[in-house]
Amino acid sequence: MSDPRQLGEYADEMKHMGVRRVHVLAWRDYDDPDAGGSELHAHEFMHRFADAGLDVLHRTSSAVGLAPTQTRSGYSVVRRGSRYSVFPRTVASELTHRMGGYDALVEIWNGVPWLSPLWCRKPRIMFLHHVHGPMWGQLLPGPLAAAGRIMETRLAPPLYRGTRTLTPSEATRAELLHLGFPPDHVTAVNNGVDPFFQPGGLPSKDPLVVAVGRLAPVKRFDRLIEAAVVARRRVPTMRLVIVGEGPEKLRLEEMVRTHDASSWITLAGHLKREDLRAMYQQAWVVSSASLAEGWGLTLTEAAACGVPAVATNISGHRCSVVDGRTGVLAELEQLGDVLADVLLDDARRRQLGGDALERARTLTWDASALGVIRGLHGEVLRSKQRKATRYPTARHA
Repeated sequence: MSDPRQLGEYADEMKHMGVRRVHVLAWRDYDDPDAGGSELHAHEFMHRFADAGLDVLHRTSSAVGLAPTQTRSGYSVVRRGSRYSVFPRTVASELTHRMGGYDALVEIWNGVPWLSPLWCRKPRIMFLHHVHGPMWGQLLPGPLAAAGRIMETRLAPPLYRGTRTLTPSEATRAELLHLGFPPDHVTAVNNGVDPFFQPGGLPSKDPLVVAVGRLAPVKRFDRLIEAAVVARRRVPTMRLVIVGEGPEKLRLEEMVRTHDASSWITLAGHLKREDLRAMYQQAWVVSSASLAEGWGLTLTEAAACGVPAVATNISGHRCSVVDGRTGVLAELEQLGDVLADVLLDDARRRQLGGDALERARTLTWDASALGVIRGLHGEVLRSKQRKATRYPTARHA
């Protein structure tokens, strides 16, 4: 039976055990222009920790246009160091208490680990959104990509096998077990969906496919465009809207011109939340051709608007989409044909959309944050028990 206590109760018990200040280490910040699902996840649990009375400090890298320090939603943010120097600078700051003392640590491992098992002796947990695997070759040049793979698969796992590890999905959990993490140390905690995303309005008159994300190589929007070209041969009134900004934008625009598809493929750029929600609500299908994800957050946002997904069959999509029930997962080479199949079958698409909405309503950020604090609370309790065993209270005659 699961523990029925709520987040505030866990926070109160932790404070009673002397844990009041929690440091959270993450590569990027929620306000960073490159922020994505990992940064949103961190923000959602940090502000809930703060609301429960914990003193939360978020240590991350600097970003153009953002102040080095800030208070946001009740927690403190410290942004110092580049995308790479943030790691040694943060460890040095923690060892010298430059950012003040702390009672517990949450490490978010996003490709490069903070190696907290080597230097942190406080209660700590680690959150890993996904194993990068094939992403390394797209993120970094050859030698650095090889170093990243070696660190992720060989060097770091032995250090973390004694660490309480949380992931957003059973699929990522399985990948970690394959890397040698003990099953009883790895827990899947689903991501949430903001209640802001909900059904409304009317779907587009013409078949509309929407895809959302940073325009980066790992998202493979180029392959999605190719799949859309295939689908349109069978669905001649289909439109595709790609929402997002990123380094691939110029290349994708050129692809659209090459396919003479400017009349039906739109690169919409960044949209405000209200406009993004309206876009989801008009869509017939949300799609992703991504190579790797920790959790397909945009797919569950669309699901909360009653829109099914057609996406690549990767681990991160297998947790956000229940294949055959809330959407369809396909191999990349079949993505175009599967898109056409779903667009052409009204009854099936309505069933998928209804089931997607039903499942999305079970995914809340409150439940996600509760899972994170439950994991941290368990480590605080274990730390206290270890100390009690190591230093038992002397008995007096």
